[in-house]
Amino acid sequence: MPASAPTELRRSDVAAIVDHTLLKPEATRADAQATVAEAIDLGVYAVCLSPSMLPISTGGAVKTCAVAGFPSGKHHSLVKGAEARLAVESGADEIDVVIDVGAALAGALDEVFTDILTVREAIGPDVVLKVIVESAALLELGNDELLAAVCERVVAAGASMVKTSTGFHPAGGASVRAVEIMHAAVPERIGVKASGGIRTAQFAAELIAAGATRLGLSGSRAVLDGFPE
Repeated sequence: MPASAPTELRRSDVAAIVDHTLLKPEATRADAQATVAEAIDLGVYAVCLSPSMLPISTGGAVKTCAVAGFPSGKHHSLVKGAEARLAVESGADEIDVVIDVGAALAGALDEVFTDILTVREAIGPDVVLKVIVESAALLELGNDELLAAVCERVVAAGASMVKTSTGFHPAGGASVRAVEIMHAAVPERIGVKASGGIRTAQFAAELIAAGATRLGLSGSRAVLDGFPE
């Protein structure tokens, strides 16, 4: 996709793959309700919130997503599963769960598999499960092959989508390189969510061109405003 990529994508098309996100520790329930209202106004696909913000009404206008094991991924697998199940029981349509990055970097991919399988079994087969692999950390502290292998293992464990980042790790957020590796590593039926540090339409367009099928944005309006109507 050329440098003028944003003009080749329409605002409504991009909005249709956006998870409008509020995961700040200082967020209040009023902030969450405002985020839902803005998500509806923007016409995005989903709103992504901390599980403590649920239940929350969206009027059916947008999907509700909640995080689990966030942001460190170091929670016990049973805790992640219980958190995810409670979120679903409280109205979440989708779950974004963080892997144990340390286990992945140590090469303990069976542990990563079991961790995600536990969450999948806790929420059942029909809930969309997006697995956050902290791609920037895996690339900085590991390599391309590790990132691809982790994606393959979490898909085997039941992931519906693989997701780049929490946006909280010091290694960074989404990158075109990470999305390309992740997209190549998973079957066509598996989505790729890019999140963390996406602040411009140009970067969003580059990530979509690399294979991202969902975008996690906190500054959704500013990004969408960069695309033509």
